[in-house]
Amino acid sequence: MTTRRASSATEQLRSWALCLAESGWYVFPLRPGTKRGQVLHGRQSCSGTGVCARGHQGWEQRATRDLGRIARCWEQAPFNIGIATGPSGLLLVDCDQPKPGYRWPPGWNSRGVSCGEDVFGVLAEQAGAAVPDTYTVATPSGGKHFYFRDPQRRFRNTWGERGGLGPLIDTRAGGGYVVGPGSVTPDGAYELLDDTEPADLPGWLVRALAPKPSPALSAPHEIAPTRVSRYVSAAIRSECDRLAATGSGPQNEALFTAALALGRLVAGGAVDDATVRTALHQAMARLPLTRPNDPWTPTQIDATVNSGFRLAAQRPRTLRAWGGDAA
Repeated sequence: MTTRRASSATEQLRSWALCLAESGWYVFPLRPGTKRGQVLHGRQSCSGTGVCARGHQGWEQRATRDLGRIARCWEQAPFNIGIATGPSGLLLVDCDQPKPGYRWPPGWNSRGVSCGEDVFGVLAEQAGAAVPDTYTVATPSGGKHFYFRDPQRRFRNTWGERGGLGPLIDTRAGGGYVVGPGSVTPDGAYELLDDTEPADLPGWLVRALAPKPSPALSAPHEIAPTRVSRYVSAAIRSECDRLAATGSGPQNEALFTAALALGRLVAGGAVDDATVRTALHQAMARLPLTRPNDPWTPTQIDATVNSGFRLAAQRPRTLRAWGGDAA
């Protein structure tokens, strides 16, 4: 009897995994009965062969839509299903229930909200809109997952109010995954509530998730007394192109190096702080998303830029008539 039940569970989860892949979503196995335990090998145990021949590939890179691979994998055990949201072109809004003892942040406890879904509704109402009908999954804890299409893959994960939408709301996008419907944990199952095709990410939600301006970028800056020369423009472009070409390498080190080089021009008066800082932020936006659990934020970028500028101030680089090197 136990074997038969296990076989039935395996078949059901395999069917779900195949169905999700047929929808165009990239899936990978999670340990049976869990929502976090990944089955795929980690960096420490990587053999450097197969898909990892050119370097270890994590779960996001190894998630697949290959129906043959999925069928073979889910024949082995009743694996739960992870959906890699970034490769799938999805942004998922995860609305939670409050845990015992939860305290609402100031300003929310007077709005008649009782859970993350209520908060999501308030945010939509404030934008003069409504939460659209979309693919929706109920979680074992009583929350809901709302799926939205974002083929441009513009966003990373967010958590609660800190850089996110609001209390009891997380989002999963680039660098994140969600436990797919059909998966089962000791607390219950992830159940499909609405099989409507995922709606396009609404404009009001795009605006709500857009990165907030860095204080350093929004603060007033003293502008250099003359226009930026072609020489300086070329120097900024060269450093930013070099930074963007870092790819998945040591990004923070590359940013510091660029900030140090261009910071000498700032210290010498050849260009203003804001021009260089904006260019460096734009270059960082061109880098691949390789920090899944800690994506770059404007504040983090500014911290490294500030370090480079401080060191550069000790060796300012002045230019003759803003056109050539004098130091």
